[in-house]
Amino acid sequence: MSQRNPRATAAIILDKVIYGGTSLSQLLSDNDDSIDPMVKDLCFGSLRWHERLSALLDLLLTKKLKAKDKDVECLLRVGLYQILYQSAPEYAAVNETVAAVKGLRKTWAIKFVNGVLRTFLRRKESMLHQIESIETAKYAFPEWMIVSIRDAWPEHWESILEQSNLRAPMTLRVNLSQQTREQCQAALAAEEIESRAHPFVESALMLEKPMSVFELPGFNEGFLSVQDAAAQIAASLMKCEKGMRVLDACAAPGGKTGHLLEMTEGLDLVAIDNVDTRLLRIGENLERLGLEAQITVGNASEPSDEWAKPGFDRILLDAPCSATGVIRRHPDIKVLRWKEDIEQLHEQQIGILNTMWGLLNDGGRLVYATCSILPAENEQIVAEFVKSHPEAKIVPIEAEWGLAQQYGRQVLTGIDDMDGFYYAVIEKS
Repeated sequence: MSQRNPRATAAIILDKVIYGGTSLSQLLSDNDDSIDPMVKDLCFGSLRWHERLSALLDLLLTKKLKAKDKDVECLLRVGLYQILYQSAPEYAAVNETVAAVKGLRKTWAIKFVNGVLRTFLRRKESMLHQIESIETAKYAFPEWMIVSIRDAWPEHWESILEQSNLRAPMTLRVNLSQQTREQCQAALAAEEIESRAHPFVESALMLEKPMSVFELPGFNEGFLSVQDAAAQIAASLMKCEKGMRVLDACAAPGGKTGHLLEMTEGLDLVAIDNVDTRLLRIGENLERLGLEAQITVGNASEPSDEWAKPGFDRILLDAPCSATGVIRRHPDIKVLRWKEDIEQLHEQQIGILNTMWGLLNDGGRLVYATCSILPAENEQIVAEFVKSHPEAKIVPIEAEWGLAQQYGRQVLTGIDDMDGFYYAVIEKS
């Protein structure tokens, strides 16, 4: 793939995401150094502004391209993205996009792509003014998401959409069992890497500029990891103690697993995920950190005898969700998620929560977490669960981060430089 023209490569990937329904992370691994960084930027940027680019294409194309030629349409998206959001001269962007048609092996499209993009250059200002009246184009979000977020957060919805369209900061988790945050910050500064401490998460450092993890001093030795500050909150809410039996359900890629083990020695920790290839990431992360856990394939909806023996003192349920809180890191969510998914996820989430509850010891603690900002996946789940389980006690989360809810606490995307996350702490009386 990396041998192809990067714009053509990006167009092919976008076609598979937009019209094939494949996630960008499956097609474009962040850790695959063979992928041209330019391809990554073109894919992320084109998906981040997908609705705006779609609105422009509706004005530019007199008729839709056939299914077999959607890669050409996606190449047009790449060209429009470069013209609008990159610093290269406009005509250079057009010429380079036209040259990339050869990479699609569709020579008939050379004149077509050239004509469409040059028409846009001539009518650019009027077209951009025209699409501003289209709400989906203005906010670069699908209509159902705009409505859902506006209904859920009437005072914050525009900020959420704006923050979700920005590039997320690169945040580090300092392994506090190996060094203090100040020591880590000093080691970074010695390599001229600027960072700042997160105000509410004691293990979090935010870098001023993103960089390769392999350039970070202490990364290979397990002194630090990459993890958003909101995700780092999970381990502290668990309140684990030495000797406890702990279950990390839906654990891949293992960031929270590693953090739990860093914070508390002597845990009997079981980490499960229902995709065996994802388990490899957990193992790799723990090996780098010098930590151990029982890692096994497991479906949190259907416990098996291999791992699901009742008697866990702590359970972390990072439930499958819409991931609407991490769109700034995964812009393909705007394309891949549909309104109908939320109801299905709600049923799945409440089902898993009920199942995990049966594995928890009396007096035990379960932390329910999602990277969603939609109440149907968060507070409504916990409210429904508590009503049907009188032995479930909600533990108030006293914190400076996020917004207190009747049940749990919600972080909204971008607030305090964090991803959108929800947490609820439930104890079994």
